[in-house]
Amino acid sequence: MQEANRTGRPASGQSSIQIENLGITLGGIEIVHDFSLSIAPGEFVCVLGPSGCGKSTVLNAIAGFLPATTGRILLNGNQISGPGAERGIVFQSTECLFPWLTVRENVEYGLRVRGVPKAERREAAEYYLKLVALEHAMDRFPNQISGGMQQRAQIARVLVNEPSVVLMDEPFGALDAQTRGVMQTELNRIWRSTGATIVFITHDIGESILLGDVIVTMTAGPRASIRSVTQVPFDHPRDLASPGELAVYRKLRNEIEIEVRTALGLGAVPSGIH
Repeated sequence: MQEANRTGRPASGQSSIQIENLGITLGGIEIVHDFSLSIAPGEFVCVLGPSGCGKSTVLNAIAGFLPATTGRILLNGNQISGPGAERGIVFQSTECLFPWLTVRENVEYGLRVRGVPKAERREAAEYYLKLVALEHAMDRFPNQISGGMQQRAQIARVLVNEPSVVLMDEPFGALDAQTRGVMQTELNRIWRSTGATIVFITHDIGESILLGDVIVTMTAGPRASIRSVTQVPFDHPRDLASPGELAVYRKLRNEIEIEVRTALGLGAVPSGIH
């Protein structure tokens, strides 16, 4: 899967993540409890679960924004103790783009802060804008491009720093269905081009099947943990109408429904529904 990056070196992916008995307490409430997961180098992992179960909390802990209350998170065997350039995060909101900067300037921003020379950062920005198919819009401002294009610009701004891990917190949640489908295809292409390890938070079961090597479902919170880990063995591109993918969809739908009903204080699924 891994290809060369713009400098001709191996792409900067292939980092492993080991989460060991992670517990996170915020405001006296244990949000995440005894969460353990191994993520292989270059793997695409999707995390599913009911609203409020702690998916974003786990992601923020991997990013280094939140400390572990108990347990630990290892990146390539080294314990994470804070943010680092080897981890990039793509948020759901496109408001992360600076409206007073062009798309190209937004993508260059991190390199500029790090003191990368102008010619080098321009070359890097143009490379990654081409990778996300935005080279034609690089001199426009964020309010002059669509929501999907803004999200691609945000992805390019993360990738230009060549992180080994890309963390994505429902990045397509605000997009319409048609744009979301295009972005899913584009993200798969970008992942294969960069070789990065990706952890992707989503509420969309179909999206997780279309994108992920591994799908992790979480229990209802608080004290949320892992309910199941599902390997997705199908080649890309995937078709949710195919028997194999459909079987995985039904399994995950049933698991998530149970957890949502638990979160809402409802009983078991009525007989005859499935």
